[in-house]
Amino acid sequence: MASALFLSEDQFLCSICLDVFTEPVTIPCGHNFCKPCITKHWGDKNHCYCPLCNEKFNKGLKLCVNVSFREVVENFKKHRVISENGIEVKPGEVPCDFCLGKKFKAYKTCLECLASFCKRHLEPHQVVSAFSRHQLTDPAHNQKDKICKKHNRISDLFCKKDLTRVCVLCTEHKAHDTVPLEKEYNETKAQLEQKKLEVKAMIKERQKKAQEIKDLVDTKRKEKDEALANSAHAFSTLVAPIQRSLTELMSAIEQKQNAAERQGDVLVKELESEINVLHKSVTKLQQISCSEDQVQLITSFLSFPSTPLCTKNWSNVVISGQPYVDDLKKAIVTMEVTLAKELEEAGKEFRVCCSKILAEESDIVRKTECQVVDLETLPRGAKLDTIRQQYTVDMTFDPCTANDLLIFSKDLKEVQTSHIYWCGNEVPQKFNRYAYVLGKKGFSEGRFYYEVQAARKTGWDLGVVRGSMRWKKTHTLNPGNGVWILRLRNNTKYTALNHAAVKIPVARKAERVGVFVDYKKRSVSFYDVSTATLIHSFTGCAFNETIYPFFSPGPPEDGLNCAPLVLSPTKHSTEKLNEFFSLIAVVIALVLFWIF
Repeated sequence: MASALFLSEDQFLCSICLDVFTEPVTIPCGHNFCKPCITKHWGDKNHCYCPLCNEKFNKGLKLCVNVSFREVVENFKKHRVISENGIEVKPGEVPCDFCLGKKFKAYKTCLECLASFCKRHLEPHQVVSAFSRHQLTDPAHNQKDKICKKHNRISDLFCKKDLTRVCVLCTEHKAHDTVPLEKEYNETKAQLEQKKLEVKAMIKERQKKAQEIKDLVDTKRKEKDEALANSAHAFSTLVAPIQRSLTELMSAIEQKQNAAERQGDVLVKELESEINVLHKSVTKLQQISCSEDQVQLITSFLSFPSTPLCTKNWSNVVISGQPYVDDLKKAIVTMEVTLAKELEEAGKEFRVCCSKILAEESDIVRKTECQVVDLETLPRGAKLDTIRQQYTVDMTFDPCTANDLLIFSKDLKEVQTSHIYWCGNEVPQKFNRYAYVLGKKGFSEGRFYYEVQAARKTGWDLGVVRGSMRWKKTHTLNPGNGVWILRLRNNTKYTALNHAAVKIPVARKAERVGVFVDYKKRSVSFYDVSTATLIHSFTGCAFNETIYPFFSPGPPEDGLNCAPLVLSPTKHSTEKLNEFFSLIAVVIALVLFWIF
């Protein structure tokens, strides 16, 4: 049947109706005709003749449909329809409004007829003169939406002021700037393409910059690895001679000790030999003294040797090597002093070098911070991470603003109380009624962030206050008085102290609370650091002056809230560096002490 694709169209036309065969039959002469056509042609004739070759047949000739040829004709019809109409419509494409049954893809849309046509049904618009003034466009959906409902005309104009489609009869838009919609569309599309090119260029530029930054980071990483390797080598080079000297010193001391032990063994053996001789002399003298014969006693004693049996003087005998211990101690002390001076000089140079590196890195961080403008565009977790990295300050309590019953740690990072109410001496700059305390630092611009550990607390107050509140003895806690406070009570109940106390429903108590203040945007936000979720925010805050962090360890709550409120330690890098140097000095001192 595929051969039908290679036959001409004339071979499928009936010579009587001049149309494609319908129920084709083949007569004895071999010619094909539509069964209705040939039956009608022979109906009023006495003899049957072929319309093409005039061959004569009997009147009672039985006509049967050529089944095989009919299938070829049907296949031809199917492919002719597809070739005339084009491609079958797919989801999302504009269908022809005049195709019955199977829909074909529209080729054009008529703005006058408000309909879409495939190639076959578009022929009248291309042939009939009455349709020559119709405007054809590319296929489009929802043509009814392009008709002005008021005037029932095509909305082929665009109002730049109201940004809508209008027709020529829309008088309310005549004073506006209206242009042909097609022209505005083409111009906008050209601008859109230009904007796409500009955005692509920006993307390419930023990708290039990002790659440069990645390459710089890789270079820094390699420099870091090299610096660490060099530092490890330098310290190992420094430690190796000390270790070697320690080994040699211990070996020398062991050798001297062994020599002293050998010398001591010889002297002891010699002394023991003399002691044995003396013991024998004592025994002999004892025997002489026991004699009762006077003459025998005298003669026996006279025969005893008069010279000393052991003539060696042991009072000046000592083990050699002892006089050199003091000299060794003096040499070690001298070396210790020299080494301490050298370490001090090297430490100074090292601190200067590290300070320069830290200053350079801090400058880079500050520049990076200036580039971060809109925190709201960041995801939840990334937002809090960015805030912690860029805006964290090292916060401490200010005891001068505290209630006298508040107890502070030495580093002013912890505060706790045993009583919440207090009536005593009134001292300036102190809260005389409630156990509150302010932070040491005040802020009048920019952004700052600090964290408070409250895992063991069942109640607390956190927030910020205006600087003028430092001088007041009592306070009404609401923003109208310059106070923005988040309060926790009974371990689960949060309250935002606004003009009216607002209860805040939360699923769990925050064990570490982060407080972020944006002075410019006039906002105070409280975060649950462990889950990076926002607990509450005050917006539109009328700061108007320097503001200070505000803290209260909360009431005792039957002894369940006595744990301290702890500021998270965030010491500056140089302080940590100084601690590192101090640790190194202590370690070196211990090593030297152990050696000497």
